[in-house]
Amino acid sequence: MGSISCSLPRGIVVFSGGSAANSLVDVFSETSRKKQCSLKYIIPISDNGGSSSELIRVFGGPGIGDIRSTYISTASDLLGCSPSSSFLILISVDFHTLPNVRLARMHKTFGSRAKSFSGRLVRLIPPSHSPIRTLFNHRLPSHSSDALSEWHLFVSSLSPLWCPIPTPKRELIRSMLNHLNQEILKRARPHPSSTFNFARASIGNLFLTGARLFTGSFEAAIYLMGLVGGLGDDVEVVPVINSNFSHHVSAGLQDGSVVTGQNAISHPSEPTALPDRENVDGRMVTTGENGDEDVEDANLPGSLPMLRKPNIEFSKEEEEDLPARIERLWYINPYGQEIRPAANAKAVEAVKGAEAVIYSIGSLYTSIIPNLILRGVGEALATTSALKYKVLLLNGNLDRETGPRSNPLNATDFVAAIARAGEESKDKMGRASTDMYRAYVTHLIHLEGEGTPYVNKQELAMMGIECVRLYGRKGEDGKMRYDGKALGQALEAILGKGDRRADRSRRNTLMD
Repeated sequence: MGSISCSLPRGIVVFSGGSAANSLVDVFSETSRKKQCSLKYIIPISDNGGSSSELIRVFGGPGIGDIRSTYISTASDLLGCSPSSSFLILISVDFHTLPNVRLARMHKTFGSRAKSFSGRLVRLIPPSHSPIRTLFNHRLPSHSSDALSEWHLFVSSLSPLWCPIPTPKRELIRSMLNHLNQEILKRARPHPSSTFNFARASIGNLFLTGARLFTGSFEAAIYLMGLVGGLGDDVEVVPVINSNFSHHVSAGLQDGSVVTGQNAISHPSEPTALPDRENVDGRMVTTGENGDEDVEDANLPGSLPMLRKPNIEFSKEEEEDLPARIERLWYINPYGQEIRPAANAKAVEAVKGAEAVIYSIGSLYTSIIPNLILRGVGEALATTSALKYKVLLLNGNLDRETGPRSNPLNATDFVAAIARAGEESKDKMGRASTDMYRAYVTHLIHLEGEGTPYVNKQELAMMGIECVRLYGRKGEDGKMRYDGKALGQALEAILGKGDRRADRSRRNTLMD
């Protein structure tokens, strides 16, 4: 990335990951449009759940689920509709009467239908790019044999989802899928565990992997997805690590135990919160079952069993508490040893070239912290003088990572975790001094309502952190959600766009 021109306004950087922030993409886009500045999303690559886990198991490489999810949410200009009023175009295939296809139907995305798409929201987008978006967000059936049958429809150009896509783009996308299909066939073995499982696989994830294998470049694959998806030049998705290899994380709990792998930390596929533990070098380390030596996959010999297991099925709705709070998070190599990788130079330059950084809603320790602990990020956040605003959007509810429910994190704990991650990025281990909190967070936006994290406004004010309280709305699951209009107004007020006192209508949604 070249030097920042002094004639251009400094941009906005959003640290994000997972699906929670997808509902706020249009808010961030509108904020950057009004400020006439660039918008960059920095995304972690440590995801090892869902269909990403199967791609990692067979091909290795980075976790791409968050990249794909963010790209699909930012492709083109999203319509300004709330998730509760949005719609999903589904084309259902009857595998008993192939290739006959049932008529397309319109369904609301919230409720049980959303679960089949791993909670990722699909909203109507402008007609010019909606077929591409629908294709990349499509998931294959949950039964492996049905998924394989539908996959054959895609690679053979018989799927009805191809029909509205222009021929040049269709054949470009299909060539990447066919390249991936050849790589899958090359790796197939008689052992069931050495065969790729297409169950619930995302077409967008499969496309990104095929493009990465074809070009040999993760960044090239991301660029290609943005190109076919119609992403504008003013929006960029930057992986926090630019690598063709897998990167995993472990979390240390306050009781001394360690949980390995993002999926096990956030929403494990097994019913227990922690697998069996064994003492390694004086620390209690979680372990899984012994790996099968007959399995051929992309993992190095001796890799941790917890990193080799598939995590296709998991639930974000029913989460068992961790036995203690998470104390810190770190990256590990395949054998479980802590490593300290450097951040993607583009991600560091994005922070240095920004006027505002937003820590978006989502899983604190698996969506936000993995971005911050990398070498180079903490220094850029804490020492870039032109970076005026560092805004934390506090989650509307507590989850597995911010529990246990008997001792949940409050707003100050969220800020402390971010500050600690930034300081550890600079090789300063241990809890960060409260004097450093404002170096990483200058403003905190939070919701008012049942189940929201507790905010001690006076305590944060003493640290120099300004709090902005918003009224939200309850989702169908009873959890508090940000109102897009109110959040946009709050961001504009913080970033210097507009005057809260000038619009009396905001009293219904925005409170000091």
